[in-house]
Amino acid sequence: MKSVIFFFLLIISGAVNAQNNVPVNFTADQDHQNMMKQLGIKTLRNGPSGDESAPNHANYDEALANPYPDLPEALTLKNGKKVTTADMWWKQRRPEIVEDMEREVYGRIPSVVPQVTWTVKVTDKERVGFYPVIAKELIGHVDNTAYPLIDVNIEMTLVVPANAKGPVPVLIMFGRSVLPAPAQPMPADLEKINKAIKRLLSIENSELKTVFEQYPAYNPVPEQSPFGPGGFPIIKGDPPTAMQLIANGWGYVLIDPASIQADNAEGLAKGIIGLVNKGQPRKPDDWGALRAWSWGAARALDYLETESSVDAKHVGIEGVSRYGKAALVTLAFEQRFAMGLIGSSGEGGAKLHRRNFGEAVESLTGGGYYWMAGNFMKYGASDAVFGPKTAKDLPVDAHELIALCAPRLTFISYGIPEQGDAKWLDQQGSYMATVAAGPVFKLLGAKDLGVINNYKTEKMPAVNTGLLDGKLAWRQHDGGHTDAPNVKYFIAWVNKLMNDSKEVPQKSK
Repeated sequence: MKSVIFFFLLIISGAVNAQNNVPVNFTADQDHQNMMKQLGIKTLRNGPSGDESAPNHANYDEALANPYPDLPEALTLKNGKKVTTADMWWKQRRPEIVEDMEREVYGRIPSVVPQVTWTVKVTDKERVGFYPVIAKELIGHVDNTAYPLIDVNIEMTLVVPANAKGPVPVLIMFGRSVLPAPAQPMPADLEKINKAIKRLLSIENSELKTVFEQYPAYNPVPEQSPFGPGGFPIIKGDPPTAMQLIANGWGYVLIDPASIQADNAEGLAKGIIGLVNKGQPRKPDDWGALRAWSWGAARALDYLETESSVDAKHVGIEGVSRYGKAALVTLAFEQRFAMGLIGSSGEGGAKLHRRNFGEAVESLTGGGYYWMAGNFMKYGASDAVFGPKTAKDLPVDAHELIALCAPRLTFISYGIPEQGDAKWLDQQGSYMATVAAGPVFKLLGAKDLGVINNYKTEKMPAVNTGLLDGKLAWRQHDGGHTDAPNVKYFIAWVNKLMNDSKEVPQKSK
């Protein structure tokens, strides 16, 4: 009875909010229950626990890892006909996979999404380590005239080498938008600033005047330097990713996912998803946060296409963990991206849904459901109007998401559990998916991993042994939950191959 009343109240409150044009203010549980109601789901299976001592701990036994060993055939049409030509892939099979992925897994980007207007807030001459750069801080304002109650402003930073002789390749990275090293005033100007600060503070507080007289050399604003002792950056191990990119003649972008769409269920009626829905709850095939973040990355690419300093034909996307999922989704659906570095993406990314190892479909039908389309919840249902469903019932799997990236440069990266890249991510299952995507790359004339493409028998290469000869690449480094140890390999791999990349149809949503 209580659940009936709860659902009734949800419907009433949603109707009232919609009528009054006010955004709903659901908790995560209320939004989750609302989607279950829309789908006719009564009960979901609980996801596995990452605590190996818990009663419902995740499986880590390879003997039990493949209950559904047969993956959907990436190169077989729904009518059973084999895909034998590139033309069949582009015109028939790829659209089938895209439709299933959008409807059942990640959600659809609406046919009409407001335009984004980019404004440069700051242009600054800075340094990244040794290297002079031009840094721009940008805001992408999403037109909200149709629904002014929600304001979306995408935060982005673009950094390119100052001494580049022409347009440079750029890697868009999901992360907080910050300038690398804001330029400091010259010493003479800084001295003026400090004198003014000390004078004003002394007037405001006589005790501070005494302090300044006691320490005459002290300055409230010290001179700052990005360099360590001796005039050189302090670096242990590989330089930071940004420095490696600039040193190799690349630029980079930092785009803040939270400025596009919140990384929580409570935010689904806000951000770009909420703006398009005018503050109301999602429908089952509406986009989730992963797709929203990928849409934002594509809008960043729109801007880069107007930048004379950027080689817009060679722009890549990068992310780790949930942002690794988003990076793979971006590369798969947005064909203008030339390359991707996909770090430790796990379930919802490069990991096979059908694998029973670590994270599972049920992990993303419960707490992580807001990353996905509402329809994805069906595959964690134990009691529903349509009957129970499992990962086996999904019409697609992760190998086909990777295949949608073909023939562009796709680098799948993982670390090792011993250093914190948890077993939960299922490195082996992600390798299997990468292997299974290989035939699509080969059909389109691109070399794949160079293995025999039998995902059921292939085992991962040894740690720190990369498969980097084709346009589909794999490397498991000996670090943790990061792709930083693979960055230098990614850059070298792309520099070698990107000029040979085939042009693909341009598409933007």
